[in-house]
Amino acid sequence: MQQEISELLPRLRRFSYSLTGSRSDADDLLQNTVERLLTRRTPDDADLTKWAFRVCRNIWIDECRARKVRREVANNPELTDGQIVNGEHQTTREIEWDRVDTAMAQLPEDQRQIISLVAIQGMPYKIVAEILDVPKGTVMSRLARARAALSKALAPVTMRTD
Repeated sequence: MQQEISELLPRLRRFSYSLTGSRSDADDLLQNTVERLLTRRTPDDADLTKWAFRVCRNIWIDECRARKVRREVANNPELTDGQIVNGEHQTTREIEWDRVDTAMAQLPEDQRQIISLVAIQGMPYKIVAEILDVPKGTVMSRLARARAALSKALAPVTMRTD
């Protein structure tokens, strides 16, 4: 099983990055995913690849919920001891990657997950539907909307000549 997980690492890392949009958060998410895969029992009837992506997604959902709680506490100083820590600043990237990251971040969570699994990971619609526990048609429609939104966001800006 460790060998299978090792082979999945690059794909899981890309998926983690597509969910988080941050290298450091993606690394943390990947580490938590691998830890969970190694320390908890995988269901006997589960395909390890599907299971790993589902575990990764669920850990990210839990992290998002925790961040929301922490944000609420930070916005209500009476709930804290007065110490608020500023987040880490993202280093600058190449201009095109930055544009893609920005465009991906504008997508709703469900579209971002699907475009990551289909377009970046190269997974078939059926597998993505099983990982996300949605019908195959939902995968196809969300993917179409995500592609259209990305295309619009990444279209070159043209100057109007009126």
